[in-house]
Amino acid sequence: MSTSRRWGALLVLCGAIFLEGIDMAMLNVALPAIRADLGLSTAALSGVVSAYVLGYGGFMLLGGRAADLFGRRRMFLSWLVVFAVFSGLGGLATEGWMLLTARFVTGVAAAFLAPAGLSLVTSTFAEGPERNRALSVYAATAAGGFTLGLVVGGLLTPLGWRWVFFAPVILSLLVLAAAVPLVRDDAENERGRLDVPGALLVTAAMSALVYGVVRLERPSDGPALTVALLAAGIVLLTAFVVVERRVREPLVRLGALRSGPLVRANLTALLFVGAFGGFQLLMTLYLQEIRDWTPTQTGLAMLVVGLDLVLAPTLTPRLVARFGVPAVAATALLLSAACYAVFLRAGLDWSYAMMLPGLVLLGLAFTLGYGPLTMAATEGVEESEQGLASGLLYTSMQFGMALGVSIVTAVNVAALSGEGAASRLSAVHTAMTVPLAAALVGAVVMALGVRRRPTRPQEPASASAASAEPARAEA
Repeated sequence: MSTSRRWGALLVLCGAIFLEGIDMAMLNVALPAIRADLGLSTAALSGVVSAYVLGYGGFMLLGGRAADLFGRRRMFLSWLVVFAVFSGLGGLATEGWMLLTARFVTGVAAAFLAPAGLSLVTSTFAEGPERNRALSVYAATAAGGFTLGLVVGGLLTPLGWRWVFFAPVILSLLVLAAAVPLVRDDAENERGRLDVPGALLVTAAMSALVYGVVRLERPSDGPALTVALLAAGIVLLTAFVVVERRVREPLVRLGALRSGPLVRANLTALLFVGAFGGFQLLMTLYLQEIRDWTPTQTGLAMLVVGLDLVLAPTLTPRLVARFGVPAVAATALLLSAACYAVFLRAGLDWSYAMMLPGLVLLGLAFTLGYGPLTMAATEGVEESEQGLASGLLYTSMQFGMALGVSIVTAVNVAALSGEGAASRLSAVHTAMTVPLAAALVGAVVMALGVRRRPTRPQEPASASAASAEPARAEA
């Protein structure tokens, strides 16, 4: 594939991951309008978000493996169509159950679409500087989509909440039209059969775990069911491991999980995204419920975090080449921790100028975080397992997001001691320690992979001359 075609394909794949990020963020802004129009209860409204998370987190590993077995391009195009169709059906919903169903299937579509797209990027660009640059652009677009989605959602919601669902349909069709001629899958698909028992077990396990984690947001709402779901998820995951050890063609080759760099990358991604998910929720509470800012103002305030769209494609690959992936990713976690530490002191009268330094730190964290974590999670992985590696990464991110939001919500509710603004701000400060702690732990985990570069001892002149002789002879 020519260089121009490769980068054209990358732009298309970036469009798809941007679509996924903007879709989730826009919905969050439109939730109050959806509740008012459809008359949804608080539980049903929460279910609109949880349904997508359940479909996404539950089917991600299956989606990654399906890309390896059945073709990345085929999975990408097919599930992009499904994503567009059910996003449009969500916009046409007149009842709560219709919206819940549409969001669940949209989440399942994203679970197949995202790992197929990432594995297409890694299989299109050879491992090394070119792939690192491509992954930096791709990851920056994903993060930028989520950030810009807050702004776009704030602008579209006054026109009608249904546009939050119709806009992704338009973008999906544009991406699809460009993907058909540009995106190619030159990698040979792995010959084998889908491990159906493993697929059923891991999907059921991840669904139970994700739903159990989501229910942690309301610890007093049926705690027995929450515990039962988490226990069932662990039991099913254990059964999945047992099955994978015995089948000839496993859904997940367990040997891949013995890789220290792979495990570190996925655990760090879970902590990084989980910390941001919790922080974003707390910022929404702080700006809208405590400071009475509008959704549009909130989205515009967070827009500076999207500076990674500008910096990541150029700055991140250079830093990775100079200092290595683990060092750059660990720095990203420390920068995000510094941002959360800034907002531990947020006051009732803070101006935007006082918030800006912390948000800039978070934008720099995104610049140095998403790309290197994606590189670390896919580096050294066999071509035939790139879809699996992509699925593992996105599963970690989605599970981290659900975990971060749930724990922060539970801590915030528990810390409330009154109805006044001062009491709510104090609860936000207490809950802010959760993303701060997660980011610091993530920095430590990733720093374990940083290796000191050995200094090369000075060779005697005779040794240098001797070593040069074979090189001249080979030339």
